[in-house]
Amino acid sequence: MNAKSDSAKRICLTTGLTICRQAEFFVKANAVLAVVFLLIGGIAAILLALTRWQTVHLLPVDWFYRIITLHGINMLLFWILFFEVAILYFVVTTLLNVRLASRAIAWVSLSMMLTGAVMVDVTILVGKADVMLSSYLPLLAHPAFYLGIILVAVGTLIGVINFFATLYKAKKEKTYEGSVPLVVFGATAAAIIAVVTLLHGAVVMVPTFLHSVGLIAQPDPQWYRLIWWGLGHMSQQVNVCAMVAVWYFLATVTTGAKPLNEAVCRSAFVLYILFINLASAHHLLVDPGVGAGWKIWNTSYAMYLAVLASMMHGFTVPASVEVAMRHKGYIRGLFGWLTGAPWRNPGFSAFFLSLIIFGFLGGITGVTLGTQQINIIAHNTLRIPGHFHVTVVGGTTLAFMGLTYYLVPLLWQREYIFKPLARLQPYLFGIGIVTLSVGMSFAGSMGVARRSWDIEAAGSIYGPTAHLFLGLVGIGGILAFLALFLYVGLTVGTLLFGRRIVGRAMEDWGTPKVLSTSAGHDHPAPIQAGAGVVATVHPTQGTMVLAIVFLISFAVYYFANWKALADVWPVR
Repeated sequence: MNAKSDSAKRICLTTGLTICRQAEFFVKANAVLAVVFLLIGGIAAILLALTRWQTVHLLPVDWFYRIITLHGINMLLFWILFFEVAILYFVVTTLLNVRLASRAIAWVSLSMMLTGAVMVDVTILVGKADVMLSSYLPLLAHPAFYLGIILVAVGTLIGVINFFATLYKAKKEKTYEGSVPLVVFGATAAAIIAVVTLLHGAVVMVPTFLHSVGLIAQPDPQWYRLIWWGLGHMSQQVNVCAMVAVWYFLATVTTGAKPLNEAVCRSAFVLYILFINLASAHHLLVDPGVGAGWKIWNTSYAMYLAVLASMMHGFTVPASVEVAMRHKGYIRGLFGWLTGAPWRNPGFSAFFLSLIIFGFLGGITGVTLGTQQINIIAHNTLRIPGHFHVTVVGGTTLAFMGLTYYLVPLLWQREYIFKPLARLQPYLFGIGIVTLSVGMSFAGSMGVARRSWDIEAAGSIYGPTAHLFLGLVGIGGILAFLALFLYVGLTVGTLLFGRRIVGRAMEDWGTPKVLSTSAGHDHPAPIQAGAGVVATVHPTQGTMVLAIVFLISFAVYYFANWKALADVWPVR
């Protein structure tokens, strides 16, 4: 019995983590398929960027909307969902030292997701689903499009159920003591949100599928929009939870960081679970079918509880890195801990760039554009995709890329090839996405529509400045695609040709050296908190300055948008 149990697991000599061989195949399979769909979405992305670059204007009008559909579905659903199932299986079995609850259920999940994704992509490419990601009724696609999405959603839900069953199994078998690790807690929050998200998808897609085959009348378009965004927007909030969990994981493995206060971090994940769905309302702020009171409540009050959660994580993650680095002796000035961080480690650089891009660019623009009054001047412009490219792509995708640089050696036991290129890849991708998003945002500020194939169809009304910013969209798209192609090429090349590391630890990507263990006041300092309780004060001056810079930047951007709104209706 013990021999069988031992053969079902192996110990990673790099991290000391226990790898469940039963789950290992499904982590690998879901991760590989995720990267395949990422590449499909990336090819579609470069075609779109070169079309929005008005000087190039690559695609004809029919293929433009076809490729928009392909890009959105693969990037926002397939790439993310497959990779997140891989993350769920990985963290629950590895960090809790437990076997996957059911291999058969994992097979059902994987088969349904893959079948559905292939059905959807083929249907799009043959021209039977030019309806874009949101597929608003009365636009109607071929039934295979809706059936494929249903299969992906149900398959993902089954995978999430397998995760919960494994979590219960670990609890029952007492494979861990106390509370689950924070990374597992974050993954659990993502899984809970995923259940609500996927149920929204079933509620909206099943009747639409039945309508597409002629069995029922067309569902009400306003009802469709309302329920669909419970899938469309909440699926991105699954990403946020998974991304933050990856931040905590990478902060630990790259710098040795530990959360300063796990209770605060866990409460932030709970806020996501309770309030993140309310943010879906900002997609409906120009719809006449929902009342002003509902819009104001969701976007001006309750949504901020989810925003609070992001701000909590936005402080605790870099603060944990600062404390860890100062403890190693990087104590010079406010930012010696940051300049001494392992920036040549692609796991660290991808994670920290993801944190900055998501927090500063995505967070500031998201809260501002989610305000009802401001949204009215931005909703149907390129400012909206400018925002979600720095959240979903610059945030989630970049964080997942950083995780890959550890998952591949950990699971496939192969050393990455061409490491200098791997060190460059996160920077190239981050610069490309930021350039693309800035171009979109400024072009959108000039009124350029988000879903228009030709901005000059009604004549040249935007002028050369808009063309300049659309050129940035094209250039940024090229840089980001090259970085994505590099990431895929390096990963596939490593799986095929990487040096085997069986029986030894992987080569260090670059861990900060300990300069000193006697940093004096820069160590956590105990203080008397009353009633005999001793609290700990951590040195986080640098993170505090970054937080202040963030708040000032947010205030400037927020009130600049109110000024732009006031200029629309000048008071005389």
